[in-house]
Parts: sequence; C-alpha cells; structure tokens
Amino acid sequence: MRILSLILAAAAGLYVLAIGLLAFFQRTLIYPGAFTAPRALASVEPPAGAQTVRVATADGETLHGLWRPPRPGCGVVLTFHGNGSRPEPHAERFSADAWARNGWGVLAIAYRGYPGSTGSPSEDGLIADGEAAYREISRRAPGAPVLLHGHSLGTAIVAALARTHTAIGLYLEAPFDSMSAMVRLRFPLAPPWLLRDTYPNDERLAGATMPVFIVHGLSDPVIPIANGRSLATAIGPAVRFEAVPGDHVSILGSRDAEAEALFRDRIGAACRSVPAE
Repeated sequence: MRILSLILAAAAGLYVLAIGLLAFFQRTLIYPGAFTAPRALASVEPPAGAQTVRVATADGETLHGLWRPPRPGCGVVLTFHGNGSRPEPHAERFSADAWARNGWGVLAIAYRGYPGSTGSPSEDGLIADGEAAYREISRRAPGAPVLLHGHSLGTAIVAALARTHTAIGLYLEAPFDSMSAMVRLRFPLAPPWLLRDTYPNDERLAGATMPVFIVHGLSDPVIPIANGRSLATAIGPAVRFEAVPGDHVSILGSRDAEAEALFRDRIGAACRSVPAE
C-alpha cells in the first residue's frame, strides 16, 4: 500500500507540475510567432503597389502593416495571419492574380508582440488589433467594402470582428470551432478553466447571415478538418465549405479564384476589372 501511495502521489505531483507549466506557457504555445521569431523586421520589400504602414490601436500599441489601396469602387481584403506566420505572404497573395486584376486592395497586419509590432499577444489584444486595422481601412479608403480573411488563428479575429463590423463576407482557411476545443484535443486532461484565451468562434459566428467561405485541408495535422466542419455546422446555411487535398499550409490560396469571384459579386458593378491585354 505504501508503494501504491507513493506512485499515486508521484503521479499527482507530475500532473500538477504539467498543468502548472501548461498554464504558465499557454500563450507561448498559442502565439509562437511572438515568442520565437526575431522582434526586428526582416528586410522584405512590400508587394508591388503596396506600402509599409503603422497602425495605432485604441490601447496604445503600434502595429506593423502592409497596405495596398483598392481601385475606386472596389473592395479591400482585411487579412489576418496564423499564429506562427507574418503578414507579408498574405499581402503578396492578395496583391496578385484575380485580386489585383479586379481592383482589390489589401491590409495585412502583424499582431501585437509579433515582429514589427509592440505589445504582448492575448485574445482581447488581438481583437483590438483587428478593430484598429478595420478603422485604418475606413480612414484610408472610406466606404470601401471589406472582405474579412483569416488563416488558422486569424480566423478567430475574423469571427470576433464579424459580430460588430460590416463586411461583404468571410473567407476562412483552416478555421477552428474554439480554442477550448483545440485544447481538449491536444491536452485532454487539462482543466477547462486553465485557458485564458478561449476564442469561441462557433458562438461568435452562429447564425451568421453574410456569406462565409471555408476552405479546409483533408490532411490538416494542426487543426483537424472535423473542427472546421464543426464550425461550419454552427454557422448554418450561410456557409460554403470546401474540403480540399492538402495540409494546414499547402491549402493557402487553393480556392482564391472561386473566393474572389464569389465576393466580387457582392460588390456589384461599381468595381470594374482591368481588361486583359
């Protein structure tokens, strides 16, 4: 009995230690790009027609961003990157091909604490970053229709903004239903009260009426496609769900042509494409 008691005590001690470490390092796990990447910006040229901008948040932080203005009457893609990424690839992507040809602008920001931006990341903080980016579009392109785009963690910022801001639609790549569900998947023994940043995307987008286009990889090892389907179910009939070959990253842009056409139809005739030469 004494040996059994010692084993149980050791197991309990290890559990408490593991939970303590998880609690302490949870934001390092959720926002690795803010803790593992160099704080200084790499010397990267903005995409053609884009410029580097500084975006001020309501709580005093300053965000690195990339801005490409739309043609008159055309829309702006407000894009949010994944937790280990940065804004440059999305800014480049939405400045090319059909997006550029059909007059779209783009604003891509780096979250607080990520390279080029001040502060430390949190759920409330990243939502404030999203709100600041939306205001920046209103300032730089008054009246321009806004398409909210997010990949992975970025889909959570989109979900939060969609509740309080006007958008012509949501374009979500590899989304998740909630951070709580992701923690249960990865750490099934962790108590639910441990998580500080819960990102309840399913609650925030439940019953959405604007068009929602979801693209999810069939072989996604980071956010299983079941979590994306769960979110789609919560959203309801406004969603179009595309399960595509690929993983968490390889799917990026794989349905851009369809997405661009879908959301351009929401803008109407005010935005004209550039004729092919």
